[in-house]
Amino acid sequence: MTIYDILMQSQPEFKTMSSFEYNQDSDSEDIERLTLTDEKGNTLDCYVENAIEGNDGTYLLLMPVDIPVVILAWDHEDEDLEDSEDITNAILLDDQAEIETVFPDAKAVLAELDLSLKLTAFTLTVTGELPPIEDDGILNLELETDGPSLDSEELQFLKDFYHQKQKYSIYTPLSPLLFLARYNLLGKVDLVSPEDEQMQGILEELLFDDIED
Repeated sequence: MTIYDILMQSQPEFKTMSSFEYNQDSDSEDIERLTLTDEKGNTLDCYVENAIEGNDGTYLLLMPVDIPVVILAWDHEDEDLEDSEDITNAILLDDQAEIETVFPDAKAVLAELDLSLKLTAFTLTVTGELPPIEDDGILNLELETDGPSLDSEELQFLKDFYHQKQKYSIYTPLSPLLFLARYNLLGKVDLVSPEDEQMQGILEELLFDDIED
């Protein structure tokens, strides 16, 4: 399970809409970007990294234009937390109401790094130049999977902040956050889970073609 899956599963009420119109005869420049919109009206601008035709529509590999970030909540105080390899007490913030509650504080501390935090659809994003990556600022976040093992996501530390005595940390994934979407025959774009077995072959083809290009 990836951060993408957690974000999607934690917000099942969201439906992905888009003003994107796909034309097989159009140039690649015409489908270079699309905008996803959730039911609250939040938007997320994405690059179309790759596209392939399927029996039930066109499958798209999308990457946010801006830099995705996540917020972690710590379940206890620890002054040496950043130097600890034990991150079992880190909880990925995925409740939309809680994210909106702490958003002003998160936005304020990121402004100190000249980063502008945006409440975008499906993931928070920032604009600006990220600070240099430092080894002691990288966190390996273990994510639950359907199998016996755990997936690990590498995150770059950006900033800590407090809200009502609760400690939070803001990180950005080191690996690109990719969305798998389908532009169906009815002219609608829906996000689909890459964990779906039926999507594995399509995702591999999208990724393989994208690497070759």
